[in-house]
Amino acid sequence: WDYLTTVDHKKIAIMYLAAGTLFFAIAGFEALLMRIQLMFPESTFISAGLFNELLTMHGTTMLFLAATPIIFAFMNAIVPLQIGARDVAFPLLNSLSFWLFAGAAGLMMASLAIGEFAATGWMAYPPLSGIEYSPGVGVDYYIWALQISGLGSLLTCVNFFVTIIKMRAPGMGLMDMPIFTWTSLCTAVLIIAAFPVLTATIAMLTLDRYFGFHFFTNDLGGSPMLYVNLIWTWGHPEVYILILPAFG
Repeated sequence: WDYLTTVDHKKIAIMYLAAGTLFFAIAGFEALLMRIQLMFPESTFISAGLFNELLTMHGTTMLFLAATPIIFAFMNAIVPLQIGARDVAFPLLNSLSFWLFAGAAGLMMASLAIGEFAATGWMAYPPLSGIEYSPGVGVDYYIWALQISGLGSLLTCVNFFVTIIKMRAPGMGLMDMPIFTWTSLCTAVLIIAAFPVLTATIAMLTLDRYFGFHFFTNDLGGSPMLYVNLIWTWGHPEVYILILPAFG
């Protein structure tokens, strides 16, 4: 029970690592189901619609629920120790960030059990993700899971940015930091810069679906290419967000 209320960065690291490992296994199982269907294309082992949902779920799970929390696990476990800090700058915010991630993960996993998930591919390009071609609740699950998970990631990296800049041991300059702390700092800067773009893009897609806006439609001056440009403004930094701490 102590883990449910802890603000200890080491325990939060353990929870991130356990969750990331669990969702890595789930994403692998989803990939296995798709591969079995591809091995026997004439079978009805998986329906076409469920295949597309699994494809979207697999990509989203690998990126947001497996790779990202595993990176955050190592950042939580190692960075405060390497810079001589007792904890991160905002321990309660660190706990909130984890539970936002956990809530988004629960929402995403529940979607397949109690409803449906997006069948759009994990980038959810319009017009396929628009209300006309995806009128069900699947894209809505996708939207809210990404928004909640993205907020958790953003708050985590605000926390680590402040921790590394302000809480280094006396006499430890930036050029004295270990390489893992450096790569964690670069990752934090990239997330702070890139994730608000993802948040705004998904919010615009939400307005298109819920209120008949036309940001990403060909009607009334909108453009699907605007979504592509915006989502990859986030997507390309995301590559380095994931690989830099691993390099470190």
